[in-house]
Amino acid sequence: MDYTREELMHIVSGQMPERRWGHTLGVMESAVALARRYGEDPQRADLAALLHDVAKYWPIEQQEAVIRDHQLNMELLDYDKQLLHAEVGAYVAQQDYGVEDTSVIDAIRYHTSGRVGMTKLDKIICLADYIEPGRDFPGVDRIRELAEHSLEEALVAGLDSTISFLIEKQKRIFPTTVLARNDLILQIRSK
Repeated sequence: MDYTREELMHIVSGQMPERRWGHTLGVMESAVALARRYGEDPQRADLAALLHDVAKYWPIEQQEAVIRDHQLNMELLDYDKQLLHAEVGAYVAQQDYGVEDTSVIDAIRYHTSGRVGMTKLDKIICLADYIEPGRDFPGVDRIRELAEHSLEEALVAGLDSTISFLIEKQKRIFPTTVLARNDLILQIRSK
């Protein structure tokens, strides 16, 4: 990697409003705690959490251009613009900040949508984004409680919350999110 943790913190914090930086710090804290609880490398969780929203406040046009110019997941362009920053953030982490660990890059890429076959690190970053201490939405306390004993059950509750919100707002649901939820349910049932 081309940067120290402190350098990355300075760079990332400068690309977002102070409130979002507070969110990022909360995701980092939650990700490290989940990593320790579930046997994942806390340093990898910390790095993925630090970079998970690196492109969140880039102009939408710039995010779309990165996806088009580098032939990333073009399907995202047809869905809610809130999904773009994860794909762009993964690209930026690798290309601009020298992150070589593909599991960290994937955890950034899938933190908003999930995916079938989520790795433990994917689950941790996605879940940490839901439950960080600054989050306050209906059902978050239940998701936090579920996270005490099951990444999968907590993530299903988080994805259910997201899907319900999108349905209520009459927005399209990214198919990967539905597939991720179904896969997590199968994982829970097979235990």
